[in-house]
Amino acid sequence: MKFKFNKSSGQASRLLLLLAIIILVAAVIVYLVLKMAEQPTKTGTSPEETVVVPIYEQTLGDVKFIFESAINHGDTLYASRAINEDEDEDLVTTENFIEVKIGAQNVGKLNIEEGNWDIGNIVDSEGREFVPLNNNFINSWLPEKDLCGELLKPSFNPTPCVKIYEVSKKSTGLKIIVATGKDNEEVSSEMSENNTALVDLIVTQ
Repeated sequence: MKFKFNKSSGQASRLLLLLAIIILVAAVIVYLVLKMAEQPTKTGTSPEETVVVPIYEQTLGDVKFIFESAINHGDTLYASRAINEDEDEDLVTTENFIEVKIGAQNVGKLNIEEGNWDIGNIVDSEGREFVPLNNNFINSWLPEKDLCGELLKPSFNPTPCVKIYEVSKKSTGLKIIVATGKDNEEVSSEMSENNTALVDLIVTQ
């Protein structure tokens, strides 16, 4: 008995195999093209996503300023909380009284003379500035001895400077201006003539 080879059947198998190879090669090419077309992953942070790190210490020359506290007293400074026991009247505002304490430390080798450093206005996120209340009517709520601008001896513990401000209830992102005179000399009444920096405040109730 003789077997007869079916040429058409063999050709069909070869065609199917060739077609499968073509499809496989096409799939690989498409995959590679898609991978090459993908945008590389961004490792940097866009300007809109930049995280601003608060700054609680600033050094100007040999004077290091350190944030210590910021207390929001609300719209009333109560006579019962005054340091001066003779105070018998509350002090009221339409906004907020904020008491700020900043420490100043001499990180150099020579004395920083009296009057050569200070803290200035509070600045909010909109650039609005609020001046300290240094008038006599606020002294009852300030420390008995004003240490702002006092002589700083090298490596002594920070000397606290305390001031009270009236600040808008709408203000956020509060910072305070710290200052020394040029080369740590006497602070000028014109703030633009001084060395200045901003220290962030954490305001508590």
